Amino acid sequence: MKKTLVIGASTNPQRYSYIATNLLSEYNHEVIPFGNKMGFIEEHQIVTNFPKSTDFDTVTLYLNESLQKEYYEKIIALKPRRVIFNPGTENHTFMEMLNKEGIQTLEACTLVMLRTNQF
Repeated sequence: MKKTLVIGASTNPQRYSYIATNLLSEYNHEVIPFGNKMGFIEEHQIVTNFPKSTDFDTVTLYLNESLQKEYYEKIIALKPRRVIFNPGTENHTFMEMLNKEGIQTLEACTLVMLRTNQF
């Protein structure tokens, strides 16, 4: 079980962040969805205050490069083992910053990783 922070969570069932939150839960991972609007993804409440816990294994991003900037230091402070840059979120500047901090980065799809037992 890998505690995972989903950044860019949405209450819209058509959004990949919504689907990823549900799939992470289905695969028995503890999941915390973070977004800019309060709401729920099934039984998971979307938090709007950035978590401060340092026990996250994984951060999975669903924000484009320009929206990620305000979270650089906050994500680094979480000290996750890895950050997944889902399609459309690729950001080589941020990836370099994370790698310098010893945080693994992946350009991958969380949904595919889960379904192929690579998560």
